[in-house]
Amino acid sequence: MTKEEFINVLYWEGYSHNLHGNRIVINHKGDVSLESLKTLPPDVVFKNDGIVNLRSLETLPPGVEFLNKEDINLRSLKTIPEGIKEFKNKGDVNLDSLETIPPEMMFLNKGDVWLRSLVILPPGVGFINKGNVWLNDLKTISPGVVFSNKGEVFLDKLFGDTMSSKDWKINIEGIKPNRLLNFMIKQGVFI
Repeated sequence: MTKEEFINVLYWEGYSHNLHGNRIVINHKGDVSLESLKTLPPDVVFKNDGIVNLRSLETLPPGVEFLNKEDINLRSLKTIPEGIKEFKNKGDVNLDSLETIPPEMMFLNKGDVWLRSLVILPPGVGFINKGNVWLNDLKTISPGVVFSNKGEVFLDKLFGDTMSSKDWKINIEGIKPNRLLNFMIKQGVFI
């Protein structure tokens, strides 16, 4: 999709935006629901006051940023290009279909992170989000991955059953669950 075509979609849907050099900054006062779009042009910044719903989008072009004040729905996305290094929105990040993730990706969002189809976490990925992390199909965690999220970490396939990091409190008194998980990752337990 070209920038001109995307700007036409924004006008048609009534979403306010500004042009800053090469960047299209969406500054709409509410939700931005473009759920039927399969592609975006490069250098789009979502800075709206609500949810961003791009549930049919399968790839992200370079330069896309999410600075919106609520959730991001990218549930059909299969890969993230290496140029995109972080999510800083104020809600959940839904990447349920994502199969690969670039090294050193950071989740700095204020809600949950949904990565239920991801099988391998590469080195340097950081979960600094305020909510839960859903990694239901994960089979491998590389050393250098850090969990500093405020919620639970769900690792169903890794442990062979539904288990969250909070369940560990019962078994190891006095050790915070994420600290234990990070120590196990450093030791290469999940490779």
